[in-house]
Amino acid sequence: MRTLAFDGRMGASGDMLLGALVAAGADPAVLDRVEEALPVRYEPRSVVKNGIAATAVDVRHADEADEANEVEGDGDHDHDEGAAKNGHDHTHDDGNDHAHDHTHSHDEGHGHGHAEGAGPNRTYAEVVDLVESMDLPSGVESDALGVFELLGQAEASVHGTDIDGTHFHEVGADDAIADVVGVALLLDDLGVERVVTTPLSTGGGEVSMSHGTYPVPAPAVVELAERADWSLKGGPIEMELLTPTGAALLAHYADGVDSLPDLDVAASGYGAGGYDFERYPNVLRAVVGESRGGLSKDAITVLETNLDDATPEVLGGLQESLADAGARDVSILPATMKKSRPGHLVKVVVKPEDAQRVARRLAEETGTLGVREHGAGHRWIADREVRTVELAVDGRTYEVAVKIGADDEGAVFDVSAEYDDAAAVARETGLPVREVARRAEAAARE
Repeated sequence: MRTLAFDGRMGASGDMLLGALVAAGADPAVLDRVEEALPVRYEPRSVVKNGIAATAVDVRHADEADEANEVEGDGDHDHDEGAAKNGHDHTHDDGNDHAHDHTHSHDEGHGHGHAEGAGPNRTYAEVVDLVESMDLPSGVESDALGVFELLGQAEASVHGTDIDGTHFHEVGADDAIADVVGVALLLDDLGVERVVTTPLSTGGGEVSMSHGTYPVPAPAVVELAERADWSLKGGPIEMELLTPTGAALLAHYADGVDSLPDLDVAASGYGAGGYDFERYPNVLRAVVGESRGGLSKDAITVLETNLDDATPEVLGGLQESLADAGARDVSILPATMKKSRPGHLVKVVVKPEDAQRVARRLAEETGTLGVREHGAGHRWIADREVRTVELAVDGRTYEVAVKIGADDEGAVFDVSAEYDDAAAVARETGLPVREVARRAEAAARE
């Protein structure tokens, strides 16, 4: 399986991810889509951090790009974003449509090269509309929207509002949207099948906002980490290293690993932060390669509810209805309820970002007054391929879909004919369903 592994020992931010992906082989030309939709320009450049050659990607407002290039000269400078954002890409929801002011302490960590706050600030709904208007590939659009949904949920939780009332200020600005959509485009271009990250360093110290001074990691980063599969660790310096945009992107894309996995390395690169530290290179390392022989780690959570008054028709329709809302798997188990009444336990496996939507659909369909959520963390899943095979019976040819399960090296351990296809062929040929399935599975193994 083609895998991208991030080394999170110096945290992550949106522009560090951009730089790491370009350095690891993604084509920066794919970013043209964003430049056509927004008044921003991406400016990749080579820098050296504590002896490590790295790539920095500055995102600048189009009106300022030419002027900035003249000031920067040879292109090997580190940049301070200025007081508007001070290098960290924080998203805020104050509930009253007022932007938060940050002090310079916010960016003693990465010092990312943005002209931050460029362009308008937006509500969550406005960001969604803008991303949907960009004419992105469907998978890229879905991923970008998933990242902003995570950001919106995190900010809503921090401020005690709901996602529809979330106002993005810095992260709703043009350049910050360029970070999120740009990372989605570059990842799509790399063509990786799995993304992982080692534990992400947050830095330390404090961060100042208009509401007060908070310890690092910032509240939104903590909320995002709760929704993510990876873990946090403090240090190694007293600066803020992990930003909300970096955390949201990795929460959406990356599985957590304790250390870099076994890889046959095909490419690697480093994305640069802005500031230089005496002992630590301020870079995010990305390694791309083929992983060796395992199952994939899929971040999930589990919803469940008890029902004692659901009709067979309602229960029978839950599989399809909840799957339409985003459920990965639905199980309905017999149970004994209070006063020894018969009932059912409904268990639903979902991606963390789909949990609220699926819980709402479960309540609407069943009338339950409560849905519990269990943080299962992840599941191990096989790579799955559906292969169509042809069967010849009495001079006629029939098609049957066969699902094939394999590890990430391609070793097959399960071959199963789709029952509906096998049953349809059985009805037409008079063969037993089991015989049709056996023949189809044998053909798939050839």
